[in-house]
Amino acid sequence: MATLEDPLRLVIGDKAAKRLNSALELQTVGDLLRHYPRRYETRGELTDLASLHDGEYVTVQAEIAKVTSRPMRNRRGSIFEATVTDGHGQLALTFFSRGRQDWRERQLAPGLHGLFSGQVSTFRGKRQLAHPEYELLSDGDGDGAHRAAEYAAQIIPVYPAAKEITSWQIADSVRVVLDVLDVADPMPRAIREAHGLCGLADALRGIHRPIDWADKDRATARLKWDEAFLLQAVLAQRRLAAVAYSATPRPRVSGGLLDAYDARLPFELTVGQDLAGTQIGDELALDHPMHRLLQGEVGSGKTVIAVRAMLQVVDAGGQAVLLAPTEVLAQQHYRSITEQLGPLAQAGELGGAEHATRVALLTGSLGAAARRRALLEAASGTAGIVVGTHALLEEKVQFADLGLVVIDEQHRFGVQQRDALREKAGEGRPHVLVMTATPIPRTVAMTVFGDLEMSTLTELPAGRSPIATHVVPAAEKPHYLDRVWERVREETAHGRQSYVVCPRIGGDTSDGDGAPGQDDGGPDDEDTRPPIAVLDLAAELEQGPLAGLRLAVLHGRLPPDEKDRAMLAFADGSVDVLVTTTVVEVGVDVPNATAMVIMDADRFGVSQLHQLRGRVGRGQHEGLCLLVTEAEADSKSRQRLDAVAATLDGFKLSRLDLEQRREGDVLGAAQAGRKSSLRLLTLLADEELIGRARHDAAELVAADPALAGEPALAAAIRVLLDQERAEFLEKA
Repeated sequence: MATLEDPLRLVIGDKAAKRLNSALELQTVGDLLRHYPRRYETRGELTDLASLHDGEYVTVQAEIAKVTSRPMRNRRGSIFEATVTDGHGQLALTFFSRGRQDWRERQLAPGLHGLFSGQVSTFRGKRQLAHPEYELLSDGDGDGAHRAAEYAAQIIPVYPAAKEITSWQIADSVRVVLDVLDVADPMPRAIREAHGLCGLADALRGIHRPIDWADKDRATARLKWDEAFLLQAVLAQRRLAAVAYSATPRPRVSGGLLDAYDARLPFELTVGQDLAGTQIGDELALDHPMHRLLQGEVGSGKTVIAVRAMLQVVDAGGQAVLLAPTEVLAQQHYRSITEQLGPLAQAGELGGAEHATRVALLTGSLGAAARRRALLEAASGTAGIVVGTHALLEEKVQFADLGLVVIDEQHRFGVQQRDALREKAGEGRPHVLVMTATPIPRTVAMTVFGDLEMSTLTELPAGRSPIATHVVPAAEKPHYLDRVWERVREETAHGRQSYVVCPRIGGDTSDGDGAPGQDDGGPDDEDTRPPIAVLDLAAELEQGPLAGLRLAVLHGRLPPDEKDRAMLAFADGSVDVLVTTTVVEVGVDVPNATAMVIMDADRFGVSQLHQLRGRVGRGQHEGLCLLVTEAEADSKSRQRLDAVAATLDGFKLSRLDLEQRREGDVLGAAQAGRKSSLRLLTLLADEELIGRARHDAAELVAADPALAGEPALAAAIRVLLDQERAEFLEKA
């Protein structure tokens, strides 16, 4: 008998095991049995041949319509060709041989059905599989009609395969394993019975060798439940452990900086801001760490909520850090916070408030003297609020009493980076608040699974204007690009300003800081053309369609003083058009900027496009965002751009991103779907199931945190939660 942990070589032999490992990285019985079929066919059901594309490795089921054999023209040997059909499309199976192929002509006779596997190509306008692997489903011995009737009721699993291994070779190995399988069911009997779930052994047999469609559905339901429940059990244990972590409570102090700040605000908080502020304020007062996501549309007032949280911590004797992904954004936050606080941020200065604090800025480009001053203010506790970039993560940066970490645009930072900052809290753990306008797929997954508490701001403060977004198909309609530059000139004629964003800086072959942001995905479709670069396009625009306008360039490689000059010139209106990379993606606030042109928009992910678009429409005039692309009309990239143009709802866009890219590994560091630990479960379609699993797992773990009474379940979790993931969870 074989268990799920047994090496495949002990069950199916070295040769087959080596092939599965090299082609698909399947090493154990459990690996193979969780390599689920991609789809199913019935014996009487023919594959749609019209859906095949060149270069794909496919397995098709079809009927042999005719066969031909002819000698090769220029060398000895023969070409045998069988034409197969599904009743609509046709596909040629081509075999080359140095000799005659009479035996193949007898074997592949017209009228027989079979499975055929290989790489699709086109030769002289005809789709073909050259030297395909195949398995016949009837043998042409005169009893084919009777056997076909028997086969018609059977379901054939079709597996994700590779060049080195076919679907039916995988099926053969699965068949061997299932015949000797001995598996302990990890799911408690009471939970199985409560939800009407079949046993695990039956589920594994049903998913790979279903008797009928109902059998396959029962198996799928059980295995989906397992994926959801095991993850929820891990997360329930993690939440229980998190409560055991200590954090210094930071309750609100009456008459402190927060009250003074609220009194200075020139506007009233929206209902959403008030609710989010209350949730965060209550959690800061607890003796275990807050871990909350603040999600809100661009311009919804997330920064005000963050400042209020930081001031509550400062009032309670602690320090707060705001980590930003770029220097431009860090500087913007620093200026904005110091302006909002006024005398409240001028401790030790003439005119400073009686109980004022200080705000320090720490970035990589600071001069030596400014850097020393910022490090001293952070380490001594003089600065209650420290704003910075990745420079905050350096070992020499220390704090007197770090109580709150605020991470802006959290998708731009990895788990390791966030953990490095959290470790600077010394005793206990700091509270953590992460902010975003468009959550990445993994963040959506974490909120669906209940691993990340979320506050959402749905209202826009007064003064925000609508933004119209349009896709500009430059390859299909080149004259549309001319109209883009005309629109920019029209905005300038009305006294308004425009951004032009490119994915690359230029000057060499690197993408620089214009590349898609961390975890945000690049283009889906093959595009060998170099991305449009800021330096190249700026020169073209100055000499061509925008000649006579005042242009400035902004990118991450500019010295800090040049960045500041370019940004300030744009902000005060002395520049008409800012040609830039994504350094303006977040935090930049120029109310007079009304138009944004994003070149090669298909090279950016959904989150970046939404963030960039949020830079316009920040004043009294409506915003305009033009997504210029050369992607084909039916490509995934164009579908993504069309979706961005269709809605301004960031959370809707994040769910679209999740549908297209999947959720990443909820328990690991992978941020996209390539390494997902979910094989059958789909977060958006199975939210209700996930919620039920969360409830049951939480009850079970609360009663038995170590799962000592459920050894099979504990063992299954240990397999799921390998050492690397365990370390990740500890940091996440």
